Amino acid sequence: MANIKIFDAEMRFMNLVWDQEPMGSGELVKLCEKELSWKKSTTFTVIRRLCQRGVIQKEDSVIKSLVTREQVQKQESRQHIEKIYSGSLKAFFVSFLQDEKLSQTEIDELRKIVGKVDGVEKLEKLERAERAERVERGEKDNA
Repeated sequence: MANIKIFDAEMRFMNLVWDQEPMGSGELVKLCEKELSWKKSTTFTVIRRLCQRGVIQKEDSVIKSLVTREQVQKQESRQHIEKIYSGSLKAFFVSFLQDEKLSQTEIDELRKIVGKVDGVEKLEKLERAERAERVERGEKDNA
């Protein structure tokens, strides 16, 4: 997927498309009026722009996505981490999780994901970093 930027309002629109596709443009206009309080002209402007950028296609008045929600989420996440955290995934996780209370199930799921993606060695490094962060915050190490 090329580097495609989807702005906030377009993302709300795309969520409707992904949830309902394929759908007629008239039906989409009504949905956007109901869900987003958009006028018909706004909906058609967004359709035109997203078609030009290769995000959706309109064929015989039927709208369908050309990119998946997951593709956009992945790209947006990477861009956010690069911009805000200088590309450091660890800095992102530390920032995001330091004030979150995760259940043991959520922690186990995250460990499985990290283990699948980068192997056991990366998981162990993450656990060491996690322990170091707790020590820095003055918390007792339960591991």
